This record gives sequence, structure tokens and C-alpha cells, in this order.
Amino acid sequence: MTQTVVITGASAGIGRAVAQAYAERGDRLVLMARGRAGLDGAAQDCRERGAADVRTYQLDVADHEAVRAAAADAAAAFDGLDVWINDAFVSVFAPAWEVSPEEYRRVMEVNYLGTVHGTLAALEHMRAAGRGAIVQVGSALAYRGIPLQAAYCATKHAIQGFNDSLRAELLHDCPGVTLSMVQMPAVNTPQFSWVRTRLPRHPQPVPPIYQPEVAATAVLWAADYGKREVNVASATWKTRLGNIVAPGLLDRLLSTTKQGYDAQQTADPVDPAQWHDNVDKPRDDDRDFGAHGVFDDTSKPYSVTLWATMHRPALAAAATGLGLAAAAAVGIARRR
Repeated sequence: MTQTVVITGASAGIGRAVAQAYAERGDRLVLMARGRAGLDGAAQDCRERGAADVRTYQLDVADHEAVRAAAADAAAAFDGLDVWINDAFVSVFAPAWEVSPEEYRRVMEVNYLGTVHGTLAALEHMRAAGRGAIVQVGSALAYRGIPLQAAYCATKHAIQGFNDSLRAELLHDCPGVTLSMVQMPAVNTPQFSWVRTRLPRHPQPVPPIYQPEVAATAVLWAADYGKREVNVASATWKTRLGNIVAPGLLDRLLSTTKQGYDAQQTADPVDPAQWHDNVDKPRDDDRDFGAHGVFDDTSKPYSVTLWATMHRPALAAAATGLGLAAAAAVGIARRR
């Protein structure tokens, strides 16, 4: 069945990869982002991959009225909305005391309030229809903050809390609408070339790094099956487990130069005069960056953990079958 899918932050990175994946299914796509060149590139990608239809809306998700108007326009054009993916975000890499109040506010407006705005716009149509799927693109950092990313980590924690409250409300009032959060590991997206940074060297995702198509696979699976939460890679699980078992030890590990600071930077120095970020205005307004960042050579194209999660019933059945076969073999041997 052809679906109408809305994706914010669709011009690059994970959002772009998600749009491409839905296009290959032949779905109708509603793409939202700030950058004109990135949006146009994403739309062209999706049409070439077989999307049934593509509509683009150049907007800032921090503007609730713009998001709401675009949602209403798309819903009218496509007779409703089936899936909504919230992915848009910005970030500032710096010690917490070097981030200004205005920067904290901006990151919160885009990441957290942008997610709220998208979710409310989706619910306006999905609750009326009694069905739909909303997926928040989250992070392992929704559970565990790390140094140099206080503003970003705070927003992911906020989204997690918002989701917990909303999920219970939907189960009570509108169980036909599912709400998922996909907790990402480090992903090779263009964000690391356009975040606002005060670090001495080029920002990078903390290894191991995964390609955005891995993230997209998890997002589509979560939307298809209404999964409450999906942890995409073993690094996500390890981060969450470590924060439960030994949060104090994790504090100290992350405070070390090697674990908490060097792991978030390459060896390449940053020239502040040449570095341009996307916090206040898009970097992809006149240039299309695509889905991938600059770490293709060191990024994994698959996640064994995600594969196992997606095939858990089959793996459980196989394990049960092997157990029964082993028990039968033991029984036969004893009778002999």
C-alpha cells in the first residue's frame, strides 16, 4: 500500500537516506528542510528512485505555524498523512560554559521544539483518522550526555521525556497512532562539517561510525511495526547499559582526553575563519551535501545488532528448534 510520508530534516544525512528508502518503495513523500539546494537534490533523488509523488516545503521546524501549514497542505493534497519522521536538528560543539544562552535556546527550538511542532502537526491529522506512525530520530545521547555536546544532549533527553508522556496518552486516547524513537549510534552525516564548533580540530562522530542507510533501515522498520524504541547498534546498547550500571565510572571515562575529547575530533585542525555552520541558516541552501558525510572510509554499512533486533522472532524460533533437537538427540542417546 502506498503511504504518504513526511520527513523533516530531509535535505541531508539520515533524513535524506530515509527519504531515499521510502522512495524505493514507491511512496508519496513530503520533504521539509531549510536548504533549497538540499531539498531540490532530495526531491530529485526520490523521483529517480520511484517515489509516487514528491512535495517539498522550505521551512524551519522551529516555526510551528510553518510546519502546521505545510502539514495541512500535504494532507489535503494526499488525503491524509500516514507516517511522520522528525529528524531536523542543529548542534554546537563546545564546553558547556562556552555555549551562549542564545545558542542553547536555538538548539532547543530546532531539536526539541521542532520535534514537538512536527508531532503536533502530525497528530492533528492522524488522531482524526485514528491511525498513523510517528518516529523520532533519537540518539544514545538521549540517555547519556557526553562532554562538548551539552546543548544537543539536553534536547535528546527532552524528546525522550516528551515521548514517554505522549505515548501513554496515545495508548489511552488513540491507540491506532504509534510513537517510536530510534536511538542512533554515531552516523556518517554532513552534520560534522557544518555544526557550530569551538573545538581545535574537525568534529567527528565517536566511533564506531555507521552509514546513514543503516539508520534509515531502523527508522522504516520502527514505523512499519510501531516499535516503541529501537537501539540501532551495539554502541547504543553499551552506552545505555554503562549509564545504568556505572554512571559515575562513565563520568570519569568521558572526562579523559582520549575517551571524551579526542574521540570527538579528527587530527585535522579547524580554521575558524573558514568554518561555516548551519545553526542560524542552512549550509545546503546553495549546495547539495547529500546523505553521507566525510567519513565514508571508516563507516560501517551494516549493524549486526540491528539485524538481530529485526529478526528476533526468527532467531528465537531457531534457538528453540536447536534446543529441542539437542534434547531429542540426548534422549535418543540415553535410550541406546
